[in-house]
Amino acid sequence: MKKILLASTFAIALAGCNSPGDRALGGAALGGVAGAAIGGAATGTGGGALAGAAIGAVGGAAIGASTAPRYDRCYIDDYGREICRRY
Repeated sequence: MKKILLASTFAIALAGCNSPGDRALGGAALGGVAGAAIGGAATGTGGGALAGAAIGAVGGAAIGASTAPRYDRCYIDDYGREICRRY
């Protein structure tokens, strides 16, 4: 239990170091650690912690990727129209 607590504290501390491009990766790491802690505490087995880590990592990656900011790049073309692209 102490190892899980230490790992989750470390992951939470690193979660603030993500750049917007790394949100899916950071979300997967944080979700995996949180899922392992919850799965291990709920079942009391290593298999439960492993299943919780897998589910948490997938969920964290999905949430991290979907909340990444979108950027608009706008410019004026040769005809004076404003063209905006989202990337």
